[in-house]
Amino acid sequence: MLIKDRMTKHPLTISEEQSIADTHRYMQEQNVRHLPVLNKAGDMVGLVAESDLLKAQPSAATSLSMWEIHYLLDRIKVKDVMVREVITTIEDCPIEEAAQLMLEHKISCLPVVRGGKLVGIITETDLFRVFLELFAARQKGLRITMEVPDRAGEFAKVTKAIASHGGYISASGAFLSEDPTRAGMVMKVRDADRKTLLDALSQIEDLTIVDVREM
Repeated sequence: MLIKDRMTKHPLTISEEQSIADTHRYMQEQNVRHLPVLNKAGDMVGLVAESDLLKAQPSAATSLSMWEIHYLLDRIKVKDVMVREVITTIEDCPIEEAAQLMLEHKISCLPVVRGGKLVGIITETDLFRVFLELFAARQKGLRITMEVPDRAGEFAKVTKAIASHGGYISASGAFLSEDPTRAGMVMKVRDADRKTLLDALSQIEDLTIVDVREM
């Protein structure tokens, strides 16, 4: 899965000359928390987040009048508060690399560029949706968490046991175990009798069933 498969194409943008008051209002109307910032030539020159706008607003303890506050917010422009050194990605970047980039830099979105031009944006919400897809969260089934020895062939043993009892694996994933000699795996299985399937899995040598639930 690549960025281009899950990014928002033709994202909403804002002018660098827009006031932060109007920008905040626009974000609330459109239900977004980030906006790429464009200059008059249409080039991306920054990124503004809702948190940047909130930081620029006067404290609730201010002695300014409402008229003075509105006047101040109208004078502060997006270019005064935006992030100028924007971390970006490209359409052909694997989705997991984008997630790693966002985690490393502690950011919640990545503008997507092609030849220096903005073509999309991917956010942490998009990554949450991918997570739900990978674990078939919206499909009913038996969710089984297991630990097996961290060696070749163990995954095949599990899938063979499930298939031999008519089970359909709608999702699977691996995770690190606290024991470095073992590997964790989670599978969502449909079309199999719970007791029969668990009995079959328990027969696999050195396999430990950690959690089972229907969801």
